[in-house]
Amino acid sequence: MELQLATAEKEVLEELVKLLQSRDLRGEKGNWKEFLNVYDKNVQSPIDPSRRSRDDLVQFLTTFKKKQDLQVLKCHANHLLIEKLKQESEDRDTPEQMLVRLTVEHLNYSLDYSFQPYSEDWFVSDVGLKMSKVMKSTQIVALDCEMVLCEDGTEGLVRVGAVDRDLKVILDKFVKPDKPVVDYRAHITGVTAEDIANATLSVADIQETLQPLLSEGTILVGHSLNRDLQVLKIDHPKVIDTALVFKYSNARKLRRPSLNNLCKSILGCEVRKVDVPHDCVHDATAAMKLALAVIEKRADTTIKPSKEMLEVEKRKLFLHKIPHNVTSEELNQLLSGEFTLEVKPAKTERGYRCAFAVFDNSEEADQAFENVDGTQMTDSLGLPQKLVVLKRSSGSIASLYVRKMVQDDDAT
Repeated sequence: MELQLATAEKEVLEELVKLLQSRDLRGEKGNWKEFLNVYDKNVQSPIDPSRRSRDDLVQFLTTFKKKQDLQVLKCHANHLLIEKLKQESEDRDTPEQMLVRLTVEHLNYSLDYSFQPYSEDWFVSDVGLKMSKVMKSTQIVALDCEMVLCEDGTEGLVRVGAVDRDLKVILDKFVKPDKPVVDYRAHITGVTAEDIANATLSVADIQETLQPLLSEGTILVGHSLNRDLQVLKIDHPKVIDTALVFKYSNARKLRRPSLNNLCKSILGCEVRKVDVPHDCVHDATAAMKLALAVIEKRADTTIKPSKEMLEVEKRKLFLHKIPHNVTSEELNQLLSGEFTLEVKPAKTERGYRCAFAVFDNSEEADQAFENVDGTQMTDSLGLPQKLVVLKRSSGSIASLYVRKMVQDDDAT
């Protein structure tokens, strides 16, 4: 594995060498200064990378062979690509680039897409090392994944679907998780143990399939795409995340819109009916249609929540800052009434999780919130929540928050 540096901009090469300098990383011929001592016998030659020739920089960078070092360099090049996009005039944006800009300039982008792809099984796109023409490619592919809960609390990939700009399915494969599965979430994913019994593909196989597209500068489209990239173990900077692109007109009071609500508002249809499992191909298609609605039809990215949407939000309670070792069974015992619990995975192996408790109606959700034994407060957006101290079956104590999704007066 080597860096493909032939098409990299000189300013990118300079920044990569400066990064290696600052971290004192060493290639096969030492660090930057040690390399120059061997490569260039002239002691008067400048050390500043910006004063060295392109060939000098390339020669040094090619001395790095370890995958982890190469991933660091590609990640930094991709970061430079995003920063360059932010600095360029919006007037020069294509419609596709405008959606990438809306994604990366969202306040939650840096949190959602702060991957740490330095382990061997991650694939880091090399698009940041390409010439401007490739970096500005407007080719788009929508992607979605179905995940299961593994024994160690992490998510495992079981199905991946992708469609191109013409809504043609270019990928629909089952994937065999590399860890024991404790919950297939069949009511959500639509995937059962039987579905993947004969699956032979791994995450690495899917990475290999997608690699040519990503290296060409393809823009990945998806809804909460960061979760899909996390389970695919792919770091790629050119993304359109419809969960970040679109926003409610009263965004201060509402969380980011769901894929289903966006489809209702922008496309006039549902991506799925209530209680019907997800389908990654259908979800990828929906995300692509949303992106194309803006690109081709100039649809507004700010939407007004309907009374129906607000009522759906009022049927839910949001549980967050859940310690990684608190079980679903313990969470179920926390709330009164009949509800469906949808637990979201932690971003890291031992990080916090969150969950949605979905009730049949808003009255039941309100009553369950009132029955929660906890300290009443509001969150940073002014939404009612309670700090709950949970006595676990093991005898230990855990704390978490239970929050309403909307203000009580929002649906009036």
